[in-house]
Amino acid sequence: MPWDAPLVPDFPFAFHNVDVLTLSYRTLPGAISEILPPPLKATSDRVLIHIYNMRDVEWLGSYGECNVMVGAELPKKAKGGYSPYLFLDSDVGLAHGREVHGQPKKFGESRVEVRRDLFVGTVTRNGIDIITGTMGYKQEKGTLEEFKKKTFDFSVNLNYKVISHIDGKPAIRQITSRKLSDVRVHECWVGPCTVELRPNAQAPVFKLPVVEMGQGLFWRADFTLVKGSVVHDYLR
Repeated sequence: MPWDAPLVPDFPFAFHNVDVLTLSYRTLPGAISEILPPPLKATSDRVLIHIYNMRDVEWLGSYGECNVMVGAELPKKAKGGYSPYLFLDSDVGLAHGREVHGQPKKFGESRVEVRRDLFVGTVTRNGIDIITGTMGYKQEKGTLEEFKKKTFDFSVNLNYKVISHIDGKPAIRQITSRKLSDVRVHECWVGPCTVELRPNAQAPVFKLPVVEMGQGLFWRADFTLVKGSVVHDYLR
């Protein structure tokens, strides 16, 4: 938006050498339905939490991010993962996600680290660890494709984009979609994971309670963010 020093990059831009800890668990079906904007419909009772070490991103540099996703579809138009919560510690990433995709990004500190024989992912907001996830260190090799079959296709991201005019009237109200491109996986490991959620009024991930813990992935990859599309326009 700044006229002489734009903060947000144009598409495409690439992410290099990203560490991702993907956690899965089963939640209450009613909990997912309550956070989905119609006409989106739930496709699964699974929740995926991706915690990233974004080591080298064009324009953005290095930062941490977390994307919480649930399986959803717009019948006959789009199917993938809807993002009710995202947290990161990059002003560029926060602005780009909200202004372009309509992602509900808020400031938060996310990181993936190795503690002896354990991957540990943490997401902190207001000094509270709202998400803590764990998975054993590189015990069994896996693939993204097999993991998606057991959960949902998280490479397709659906978002609810809302922007108002200065007088408060709606300017944009859409369901948007984007898909990661040029994905190159350097390594991928699978195993049982744990997920712990702590309540926070400004980051209410607790609204998707853990009913049964599932499988986790640790993967390292490169990918590119390209232009997306509008799959539903409420104002039309």
